[in-house]
This record gives sequence, C-alpha cells and structure tokens, in this order.
Amino acid sequence: MRLLKFLMVGILFGIVMTKSEAVSWFRIQEMFRFQAFHMYGIIGVAVVTGAVMHFMMKKGQFKNNNGEVIRFADKPKTYIASIIGGTSFGLGWALTGACPGPLYTLLGHGYWIVLVVIGSALLGAMVYGGLRSRLPH
Repeated sequence: MRLLKFLMVGILFGIVMTKSEAVSWFRIQEMFRFQAFHMYGIIGVAVVTGAVMHFMMKKGQFKNNNGEVIRFADKPKTYIASIIGGTSFGLGWALTGACPGPLYTLLGHGYWIVLVVIGSALLGAMVYGGLRSRLPH
C-alpha cells in the first residue's frame, strides 16, 4: 500500500511537469538564454514551496516513512561542494535540456533517447559514490 502512495505521487508529478511544460526542451533552452520567465516562475514556486515545507517540518513533529521524527542537522559553513555540485548539475541540465526531475516523465512520453541521460545520471551517481570520501563536503 505504501508503494502505491509513491506511485500516485509520481504520476501526479509527471502530470504537473507535463502540463506546466517543464519537460519541454524549448522552455528549458528559453530559460538558459534568458528569453522567457516561464521556467523561472516554476522554479520560484518550487523554491517557495520547499522553504515553507522546510520551515513547517522544523517547527512541527513530522515523521518520515519509517515513523521517525524528521530532524535537521547543522551543516558546515563551507560552500565549495555546493558550488561544484551546482555547476555540474547546471551544465548537465543545459547540455541535455532536461532537469533530472522530469526525465522519467519524458521516458513515459516515449522519448527513448532519455535512457542515455538517465544512464549517464546513474553513472555519475556511481562515480560520486566512489569518489565521495575524497570530495569536499
């Protein structure tokens, strides 16, 4: 039953990504060329929603899927890892024209070439896992 909830959230996410045109290569290129506000609006709504949810989770007693109370630990004040990670994320997004979020939505639309991007993302995650102990955190 729990997996069904995740499946339903994933389907809803795919519908929202499709209807908002966030899966559109054209919209993403428009954003990176500073030609339209469309994607910035979507990202802005996501950031505000995430910030509100983060605040609510810190103030309340929200629980994760295992029933444990969600706690937030302080992070170190170094930003080098965020700069490196954000830069590589942005370059991959610009290169492929697809944010990692809607990749499976694109696959569901029948764009099989997205399997190359998904495979590359998984390979990148495995490389990160192998190099994690030597990277700045």
